[in-house]
Amino acid sequence: MKTLPQHVRKYKATPVFDENTLPQGLLKDHATKENVWGVIRIQTGKLEYNIQNGTSQVLTADTPGIIEPTVKHHIKPLGSVSFCVEFYK
Repeated sequence: MKTLPQHVRKYKATPVFDENTLPQGLLKDHATKENVWGVIRIQTGKLEYNIQNGTSQVLTADTPGIIEPTVKHHIKPLGSVSFCVEFYK
């Protein structure tokens, strides 16, 4: 599993989303900007995290998703879920 580089620092986070309130743009391929990392933090439930290289991972409260800069990805809720996304640079 990927990890954040040690030198990055959190600078913002999204509100907590659930399967009904998540922005539709997260369901299709999108990417962070150059030098911007993200962490998908699950509070309850599960999400499927799909990365452009064909990797797919089920995220839970114990398994966050690391978003690498400029790498296209999308998510899919697996039933009831609540989560937020933290951004680092």
